[in-house]
Amino acid sequence: MTLKAGDTHEAVVVENIQRTHIVKYAGASGDFNPLHHDDTLANKLGGYPTVFAHGMLSMGLTGRMLTDWLGPTALKKFGVRFTKQVWPGDTLTAKAEVTEVKGGLATIKVVTVNQDGESVVEGEAIAAV
Repeated sequence: MTLKAGDTHEAVVVENIQRTHIVKYAGASGDFNPLHHDDTLANKLGGYPTVFAHGMLSMGLTGRMLTDWLGPTALKKFGVRFTKQVWPGDTLTAKAEVTEVKGGLATIKVVTVNQDGESVVEGEAIAAV
């Protein structure tokens, strides 16, 4: 794949995320923190209105956008920070922008936003080009 600075890509990575998605991720990851599956505890322990998705689920969905775009072996490095909770019912759109291409590697800024345009994940990826 040929990339140049300024190239962009965008994809909806999940529409209307369901509690089932969150519980399946808990099972796959082994992370059964009650904040992710128990409304009562999420409210009492954390003061949250309901359960919310694991940050790593949001990161994984963002990473899938990158590998779908760049191919399964191009991604060499990927890191993010979680900027906002993802709630049941949210729709997430991942966006990527190539900021630099140098020495056969592309630096890519990534951000995933919810249906209100609020960032939930922000980070950077490095991909072979």
